[in-house]
Amino acid sequence: MDERESKTLNPLTFLQAFIVQSIRVAEMSGAEGDSPDHIATVGLATSSCLEEVARRHLDVTGPLDHDTYGALITDIKNRIGGRFERAPGEAGSVRVINHRCPFGDLVKEAPELCRMTSSVFGAIAARNFGYAKVELRKRIATGDGLCDVRIHLDPARVAAAKGDEYRWEGGTVTALSGATAVTERVEEFFCKTWAGPSGNFLKEPLRRRIVAESQAMQAALQAVEVVAPTPASVLVTGETGVGKEVIARAVHAISRRADRVFLAVNCGAIPENLVDSTLFGHEKGAFTDAHQASAGLFERADGGTLFLDEVDCLTPSAQSRLLRVLQEGEYERVGGHSPRHTDVRIVAASNRRIDGLVADGSFRRDLYYRLNVVPIHIPPLRQRPDDINALVVHFMKRLEARYGGPPKVLGERAWAVALGYDWPGNLRELENVLERAYLFAPGGVIEELPIEGQCAAEPPSSSLQAVKKRAAMEVEARVIADALTRAGGNVSAVARAMGITPRAVHMKLRAHGIDAASYRAGSAR
Repeated sequence: MDERESKTLNPLTFLQAFIVQSIRVAEMSGAEGDSPDHIATVGLATSSCLEEVARRHLDVTGPLDHDTYGALITDIKNRIGGRFERAPGEAGSVRVINHRCPFGDLVKEAPELCRMTSSVFGAIAARNFGYAKVELRKRIATGDGLCDVRIHLDPARVAAAKGDEYRWEGGTVTALSGATAVTERVEEFFCKTWAGPSGNFLKEPLRRRIVAESQAMQAALQAVEVVAPTPASVLVTGETGVGKEVIARAVHAISRRADRVFLAVNCGAIPENLVDSTLFGHEKGAFTDAHQASAGLFERADGGTLFLDEVDCLTPSAQSRLLRVLQEGEYERVGGHSPRHTDVRIVAASNRRIDGLVADGSFRRDLYYRLNVVPIHIPPLRQRPDDINALVVHFMKRLEARYGGPPKVLGERAWAVALGYDWPGNLRELENVLERAYLFAPGGVIEELPIEGQCAAEPPSSSLQAVKKRAAMEVEARVIADALTRAGGNVSAVARAMGITPRAVHMKLRAHGIDAASYRAGSAR
């Protein structure tokens, strides 16, 4: 059995899919809001229950100091199978390291589960100290060999640290994801730029979104933020379908050229004899059928941004002329003799390693250095498992908006395939498969993903499924009961603490047979 065939649904990926899908179902049932941090939200909701259990186990009462807090969070993780211990850290922070993940090696298939750890640690710290920023410097999930977690407790000392922030405000923990922050900043410019004067974007709010849950995509967006305001050329690399044009459009959206034209061309799709004419234009009579002069892309993009996809496919002649434009800002139309000047920002892209093409002489070295001033690499989707859940949810919402039908969700078998398949066609393949599944699924649950040549993954055994669902229900019931106790039976306060609507809380109360009134003052339970 090869690696792809062995990737089937396992306890960890089932738990991941169950959590995300359960929250999706809650949204369909009337819950408000649309937080992308589904698993982190679960961690926030369970943190108070976990803290209470750990306090009882360690016989801790009253306010925590830093040392006791460190002992408490390591106790929580080690009681479920971790190997966490305290380590020396900076002033105003608590540092813990871990050599065995509670989820085992399977966490490498679902690294976003680390966000649950982050939210548990951060929420407990925020409740006891008012503020926390959780920095995951190293993770077993991403192949580092150990986890190195820094919980910064002094907001004045953590400006340079990267991580998720947690604050105690109004009797509840509020969280700001570092990943969400950079995504929101880039997306704000992105949305404004592509709305256009007609406002079409506002009518299609799901048409253009940037999904960046993985560290690789967050790093790409951080690079976009840094380079976009400058005139530097950008070279985006990655397999076909990973979203290179989205990065190019984001660079344009944040640049000073955002109110000017953005043009995109696939250099590999231009017939070889028309490359020069397409890029630089031609004069009347320059060749057969050139009955009138025509402006090329560099002329039309003057003052704006030109995205050259598959730039490695350019002919030697076009490479030479492109180099001249980058160096001198001037070119000549085909058949012309007068230099023309242009001010164009170049964002190039390739699905091949251009340095290898330079080595074999098929791509100019000097042009490569001009294009590769700022490289941004987008890994394939199979290396970004953090993004798969978010992309599935995003694409399903977009399909609902496009076709206007009833909401649909992935069933257990479909999630098995989505999480285990390598997606060689990346985002394009994922969206295509989901669209076909959405159109042909007879009900509200999509049980199969129509992937050519892919056998449906086997769902977990009925006994494993029952155990996981029962465990999840028991945890949810304990979380709700704990929240009711803290809120004195106030359902609205519980809803605010859990980040869902009162209606969703009432649905959960009915499902678990819990009477909120019994938690109110003066009631006997």
